Amino acid sequence: MKTDILTDQHRLGLGGVAIGTAFENITDEQAHEILQKAWDLGIRYYDTSPWYGLTKSERRFGDFLKNQNREDFIFSTKVGRLFTKVPESEVPPTMWKNPLHYDFRHDYTSDAIKRSIEESLERSGLSYIDIVYIHDLSEDQVGDRYPYFLEQAKKGAFKVLSNLRDQGVIKAWGMGVNKIEPILDCIEAADPDICLSATQYSILEHEDAVDRLLPAVKKAGVKLVSGAGYNSGFIAGRNRYNYKDVIPKGMKEKRDRIDEIARKYNTDIVHAALHFVLAADEFSSIIPGASKPEQVKDNVDALNSEIPSDFWKEIKSEGLIYEKAQTP
Repeated sequence: MKTDILTDQHRLGLGGVAIGTAFENITDEQAHEILQKAWDLGIRYYDTSPWYGLTKSERRFGDFLKNQNREDFIFSTKVGRLFTKVPESEVPPTMWKNPLHYDFRHDYTSDAIKRSIEESLERSGLSYIDIVYIHDLSEDQVGDRYPYFLEQAKKGAFKVLSNLRDQGVIKAWGMGVNKIEPILDCIEAADPDICLSATQYSILEHEDAVDRLLPAVKKAGVKLVSGAGYNSGFIAGRNRYNYKDVIPKGMKEKRDRIDEIARKYNTDIVHAALHFVLAADEFSSIIPGASKPEQVKDNVDALNSEIPSDFWKEIKSEGLIYEKAQTP
């Protein structure tokens, strides 16, 4: 019987993409302030990855969390890429504004997964990792090599992570991806506990997930964590959508209309977006990132806010959210 590792205390976590310098060059001091604010406000679930900032985010989370009582928080990181230190001139171009000097390769074999976990423990200075997500094993990241890497993971990552969980080395594992198919493929081939689904379920875009992802994870007894539940800041007014500069047609108008209706009910779209995700039974947690401490406070305020039921009725009646979507 699978146990739910994330409880009500972990419904709001902190994601590590922004701290890895995804959108701006956040300094070590700024990263510490963001993490301190999250801790002070009671956030006890922290998610990062060696990919974020080419190991920078993971080190920053570790620098802060290793000074806390290890039993007091849940920490998740990711496997699937291995990192090699290189001269600054050989750092590959990535989305990170100020990454550390590493190159990387995708590797989902058993040996690579074990090495990745060991290196994450070393970088973070933590004694154990609670949840390990298999990162970016999906077509948007590995392209037409997806079938090859999926086979590699079936023989490697899936088996080794199940073994580590059964031995009590980790508490849970699953996929950490931006697409639905890899989660479905993993459920079919293995026994994951929890998957990080990014960019697939938000107040703006969720129809496909409602029809295909949510029924499948429910049937398998797998929980979900929401990544990019604000479409990487688009819902909060940023000019990017799911980490890209191209905004899908009609999405700006949809966002503005939902926000207009939210304001009519004395709330705002960011608060509504957080409650929308957590209203789905399949989601245990949402982990928005933050580039400044105020954003962490805004997320905590959102969690503690009440959204009038008439708001949900109105946006549903206007067809702004799918009629089958769960709402608070």
